[in-house]
Amino acid sequence: MTAEVPGEILARLREACLRLPEAYEEQAWVGTRWRVGKKTFAHVLVVQDGRPPAYARAAGTPGPAVVLTFRSSGEELAALGGLGHPFFRPPWFPDIVGMVVEADVDWSEVTELLAESYRHLAPRRLAERLDPPPGR
Repeated sequence: MTAEVPGEILARLREACLRLPEAYEEQAWVGTRWRVGKKTFAHVLVVQDGRPPAYARAAGTPGPAVVLTFRSSGEELAALGGLGHPFFRPPWFPDIVGMVVEADVDWSEVTELLAESYRHLAPRRLAERLDPPPGR
């Protein structure tokens, strides 16, 4: 049996993701994911007792840990990939970043990262409906 993502974390992620145009939530094979079209821009799950093993290996922990994955690109992808904990780089997509969600997480930063992930995958007509990213 897999552990459930704590309700408070799920609610914060849901709020950040579902405010994005045409984004929707669904249960994934494990955890919860948010999509635009058929593309997943955010996925959250719990790693516990080394399961799921691919996430436990990528995050470098047997758990328990809440793990969020999202997409990134360019300088941000390189920067996040080099930061180390709580960020990590799963091997299954070249543009994916993972993050261990801990008690002291900066929810403003998470919200920005999720918006960038959405912008990276969304059709142009939807991405253009977002405010410009910070610094642009």
